[in-house]
Amino acid sequence: MVKGREEESKLCRRKRKRSWRGNRVCCVVPEPAVVSCTTFNILAPIYKRLDHESTRESDYRAYWLSRNQRILDQLLSDCSSIICLQEVWLGSEELVKLYEKRLSDAKYDTFKLARTNNRGDGLLTAVNKGIFKVKNYKECLFNDFGDRVAQLLHVESVIPFSQIGNVDENFQQEILIVNTHLLFPHDRTLSIVRLKQVYKILQCIEAYQKENKLGPMPIILSGDWNGSKRGQVYKFLRSQGFVSSYDQAHHYTDNDADCHKWVSHRNHRGNICGVDFIWLLNPNMQRKHLKTSWNEAVLAIIKNLLRVASLSEYNAYELLKADNSCDYITYSRFCEALYELNLLHPNGLEREEIDELWAHADLDRNGVLDFPEFLSSIWNTDWHDQCENTCLEERALEQESFHNKDVVYGLTVKDAVLFPPEVETGIWPDNYNLSDHAPLTVTFSPLKIFT
Repeated sequence: MVKGREEESKLCRRKRKRSWRGNRVCCVVPEPAVVSCTTFNILAPIYKRLDHESTRESDYRAYWLSRNQRILDQLLSDCSSIICLQEVWLGSEELVKLYEKRLSDAKYDTFKLARTNNRGDGLLTAVNKGIFKVKNYKECLFNDFGDRVAQLLHVESVIPFSQIGNVDENFQQEILIVNTHLLFPHDRTLSIVRLKQVYKILQCIEAYQKENKLGPMPIILSGDWNGSKRGQVYKFLRSQGFVSSYDQAHHYTDNDADCHKWVSHRNHRGNICGVDFIWLLNPNMQRKHLKTSWNEAVLAIIKNLLRVASLSEYNAYELLKADNSCDYITYSRFCEALYELNLLHPNGLEREEIDELWAHADLDRNGVLDFPEFLSSIWNTDWHDQCENTCLEERALEQESFHNKDVVYGLTVKDAVLFPPEVETGIWPDNYNLSDHAPLTVTFSPLKIFT
């Protein structure tokens, strides 16, 4: 009987997501002890092309105003606890006031952050005041040539949650929320920039937790990550214990077979892929040291660049070793190879990062890399196995947790929905015109965790 009610509730949520029409807004009161998050790249009018050349939607007020009204209608009909928007046209005072007024009227607090160097667009995060109060807000500026930024919000539930599992208990749920929009991967050499952007976000979170002496709490990373499940950003976050909420809700794995089962974006090249994620990290997840994950991710990028050149493991080693008469790779030659792989451009690796990378790869600390070290540190690094191990830890989480004593509260994924429904089957419908992205909404409920 309980299972039937759960399925009915899920069906109602999906119908509410997909049955929006016109200007009608029917905000449904959230279920007790349930919170939701929506991420949506709404496609700034300054970027939306009205033809194949230079005409942009920003030149036609009636067009962009109508589309953004429809976007707000859909967002408000969904009634998410947290709304994370990317590509908001912050350069337009009229559009900004439109979003702030309608969201304020619907009892949301709003926070906006423009990209640096007056790019024209930026981020907007809205928090439902009836569900969460914002304890703190921080801005993260990447200061790179992509002028990307991120928002960090520390929120606490307004009304105590209760009925956790089979125990009646009241508590104030605290969550850290990040909204961001990463650089588009115009070529492979930008993978290091994108990875740095995520690294800076995680460093910002760690610094905030340390400065404020925060206890364990769930972390939600939301936004347009401009990369699929095959990329290094995805693997980097998985190595840090984060899970893709949509994939968890639909029981998708990190395997290549599940990479194209859903899409959320049709880019300017006409390609479709899944790039919009709501990541969840619960406070009991086992995490590698952040710098260790960073070094492994960079070495994986080096490996991929070598493989793109169709090199065998021995030929790749010879390329890094160059004309060295001794059978090892020197530090200076390693730096030269990074330059040849175009990883030392102005926004690429810095000297301190290269030194740390070298120390990570030089397993026996003798100042050179021999062939076995090259194989172990670079060529045979298998992120897939690492992610699969993380999945196994997640599946065993509930069972293992009861063997411990300390209690903290996290979140569990109840449901995750993409709109329009065709994108959930890997198809981009031609008649969808709200944006070049699909909004993703994830529903969470509190989870008692024993650590």
